[in-house]
Order: sequence, then C-alpha cells, then structure tokens
Amino acid sequence: MQNVTEHFKGSGFKIFAGMIENDPQVEVWAIPAKTGGNRAFCDRMNSWAQGEGQKGLGYIFWREGEEGGAGPIAKNIGVDRTSAIRDQLRLAIGDAAFFIAGKPKDFVKFAGPARTKVGEELNLVAKDRFDFCWIVDFPMFEWSEEEKKIDFSHNPFSMPNMDPDEFLALDNADKDKILGMKAIQYDIVCNGIELSSGAIRNHRPEVMKKAFAIAGYGEDVLEAKFGGMLRALSYGAPPHGGIAPGVDRIVMLLCGEENLREVVPFPMNQRAEDLLMGAPSEVTTKQLRELHIRLSLPDNK
Repeated sequence: MQNVTEHFKGSGFKIFAGMIENDPQVEVWAIPAKTGGNRAFCDRMNSWAQGEGQKGLGYIFWREGEEGGAGPIAKNIGVDRTSAIRDQLRLAIGDAAFFIAGKPKDFVKFAGPARTKVGEELNLVAKDRFDFCWIVDFPMFEWSEEEKKIDFSHNPFSMPNMDPDEFLALDNADKDKILGMKAIQYDIVCNGIELSSGAIRNHRPEVMKKAFAIAGYGEDVLEAKFGGMLRALSYGAPPHGGIAPGVDRIVMLLCGEENLREVVPFPMNQRAEDLLMGAPSEVTTKQLRELHIRLSLPDNK
C-alpha cells in the first residue's frame, strides 16, 4: 500500500478532494492489484467491501487503447493524475489499483484485509516461504476521542524513544509534540502474523511519573497501583528489556494453519468454555462469601 493523497488533492474526484481539504489528517492509500485490470474483478472487490460494512472500494484499472485509466475515479481526476498514480505504484496495462480514504487510524483495520483479499484473489501471495519483518517506532501516546484526552497507545511501561532529560522537560500541554513521540517497542512479524512483542522497559521512576502525568494519572494513582514497582526502581535498576515469543503462533505457521485453535490441544470454544476441564464451573455460596463476591445474575427465561 502507498500514500497517494497528493494525486487527489484539489482533484475532480470531489469525495476524496473534499475530505482532504476539510481535514489535514485525511490520507488516501492505494492498494496495487497487478493483473487485476478488468471491470469484473474491480466490481467484485467493490461488492466484497460493501459486504464488509464499507460504502465501497474505489478503483482505477488500466487497459489497452484507453488513455489514462478506466473507472469513475479515472474520469474525474484526469489523465495526468491517473498516469502519475500508475507510475508511483509501478503498474502496467492490465493492472488495477484500489483506494481507501480517511484517517489512517480509522481505516487500517479494513485496509489490511483488503490488501490480503486482492493478493489472494489474484494469486499474488507468495506460498511456501516465511518472510519476517520488525515493526518498530510505535507511538508512545494517542488521543482518546472517547475521553477527550491523551492516553497511552500501547505499553505504558516502555521507555520513550528520546533523551530522558528532554522528555522530562516536555510541556504537558504540547499536544502535537507528545502525540508525535515514539516508544522503544518492537514486534517481530512473519507472513503477517505477530510472533513476538517486546520493549525496553521504563526503568527510571521520574520518567515513569512524567509519562503517567502526561496521560492524566497523578502520582497518587501511580503509587496506589504500581507503588511496588516504583519503590523497586528507586534502588537503581539498569536499562532492561525483552521480548515474548508466541510459540503457538510459530507452530501454527509451521503447520500451514490460519487459526490457533487448529494447533492448541484443548482449545476453548467460542463461548470461552474449556470442554476438557469443564470450566468455567459453578462455585459455591461459601466460596463467594470468602472472596466477598456478590452475584447479580439475570433472571433465567
């Protein structure tokens, strides 16, 4: 996938152009589809997207004897922009491209499966091989629309990827700088499956206090919930980190499966029940009383 926002900015395709003009965070991403340059395939992908709850999936395809490209988007943005998109994506006659617009954080969960769907439909996905990559530069913080505040994006106990003294000097009100910060976090991925996740841990109490303060958690909250960790770190912990491999996911890939349930000896069912152990099971009133738990169950109908 590639960012092709510039080619739609101020273009005749008013849907995308208007979104870009009204919100600087809006981007247009393109999914290249080699050998997918025919209307039947493009319409099939559009129908699939609608079945996934989307309004549709815009496209351009390139065919012999047609200047620029074909499809509604091509007609609206013109030959020059269509050709520029084709050049950027390194496509040729007989290929296509699909487009997704909006804020990336909102559409990535659809864009990934759409790319995979294109690859599978056109037999573009490499088989019988393992391709690895590291995912790094995770954002340290993100904006919570629900709570209207800055919050942790991933692991709150990771070190910020910047000089600690510079981090401590940050103005808590500098929203743009804070949201642009990265954390020292990393995942290793194979064939699109996350195999391991890790980070360099936050080992300096003052940095941890600052990080939690940015996310709106006072020292009283930090002390109440993680006081033991703060006290331990105050004695001088060295920089440290690690990574946790998902052995079950590795086995799943080696077995050529797509679902973890196929490689787990006694998987839970879709209701989170362990049929081997008969769990969860009923507990007695005495056990609940010992733990000071009171149940408020719905009436059986």
